[in-house]
Amino acid sequence: MIGCLIIHGFTGGPHELEPLTNYLKTNTDWHISVPTLPGHGEKLALENANYKSWLETAEDSLKEIKEKYDEIYIIGFSMGGMIAAYLAAKYKVDKLVLLATAGKYLSFKQISVDIGYMLKDGLSGKLEQNKLFRHYKRKMGSVPFKANLEFLKLVRLTRKSLKNVDTPVLIAQGQMDNMVPYKTAYYLDKEIPSKKKEVVFFERSRHLICLGNDKDTLNKMVFEFLRKRPSTTQAITN
Repeated sequence: MIGCLIIHGFTGGPHELEPLTNYLKTNTDWHISVPTLPGHGEKLALENANYKSWLETAEDSLKEIKEKYDEIYIIGFSMGGMIAAYLAAKYKVDKLVLLATAGKYLSFKQISVDIGYMLKDGLSGKLEQNKLFRHYKRKMGSVPFKANLEFLKLVRLTRKSLKNVDTPVLIAQGQMDNMVPYKTAYYLDKEIPSKKKEVVFFERSRHLICLGNDKDTLNKMVFEFLRKRPSTTQAITN
């Protein structure tokens, strides 16, 4: 039997991975676990949250799965991707999927493009219809400065684990990502020594890759990567 752990990103929650989670639940009989990290979810409460509690929550979920299932997959999005890599380096897992993983962060060039689109929609009276504006509006004022520092601490710590990841890995990145530079995928590919790697770029996807225009293609690609046997995994770069 297969157990699959899915880890969301910083200031997010299971909802930002819902299309992929639902796709896997519909098309497999795997046990799917999507824990909510402390302080995260639909209502953010990050005042007293810290990176250690985020790591511990994800690690506890992995331990529970490993006790019951023989084959283990981990999928991580953004900060969750760094946590996933950390766990894959620490424990034996069978497959790893890294989605828009925050090994590096803040693409200022793309942020400026996104702000331009929001200004355009604001001038035309359509700002409330802008998906990016609605997403970040929810987070404004909900993320204390200390929480951002905890995020940086987590990334700094988990980066050290990348060199110890030897499980087959799929790295997926949106080329229009407004938070994590798309070149981060090359960084992850270089740092992770796994012999079996796939690196894929999605031209129409921003940071919320699981909710973007390419989500259907992404769902199928992740599914195909996870279900195929290790002996048939090939390293490709698109």
